[in-house]
Amino acid sequence: MGKVVMYASVSVDGFIADDNDDPGPLFEWLTSGDVPLDDGGVLKVSQASYDHTRAYWDSIGVTIVGRRVFDLTDGWDGTPPSGIDHVVVVTHRPPPDGWNPDAPFHFVDGVDAALATAQKLAGDRIVEASAGDVGGQLFAAGYVHEVRMDVAPVVFGSGKRFFGTVNAQQLLEDPEVVVQGNRVLHLRYPVRH
Repeated sequence: MGKVVMYASVSVDGFIADDNDDPGPLFEWLTSGDVPLDDGGVLKVSQASYDHTRAYWDSIGVTIVGRRVFDLTDGWDGTPPSGIDHVVVVTHRPPPDGWNPDAPFHFVDGVDAALATAQKLAGDRIVEASAGDVGGQLFAAGYVHEVRMDVAPVVFGSGKRFFGTVNAQQLLEDPEVVVQGNRVLHLRYPVRH
């Protein structure tokens, strides 16, 4: 089984979006360089960010998200983001009306079912857990092996927390990777178990 990585861009004060679910300047780093990160050339980052991010994106087999993220992104129009093969959506509701049943999205009830489905689909590739409430639930359950953050130089003051509703202390190991890019600091922490 591949490892489980909790990931997102985050403000220096620990938020992945403001109170209105707007990530605002958290993603400036994705357009602040001259190296194309995606096939369409919309995302352009520094060389350091490209080397770090592209290799990570290419190693992801499945991303787990909550229904809120799915709804906010309109399900990425049925195409998983960043070239990922599958998305597992944690939800208590059925897929939206008119949803293409052949799209590589899997709707499950709860993080245990999400992890089981994701690991089966990912094989030995990475299972990425989107930060926020669902990622926080996976983290609190002890399923997360590594925390990756793209720390943007912004302070929100309040909003959607990186670790969701986790309110218990958890120690991480020292960062294995620290990469500075334009408008971002990429960090990778192994989780102590």
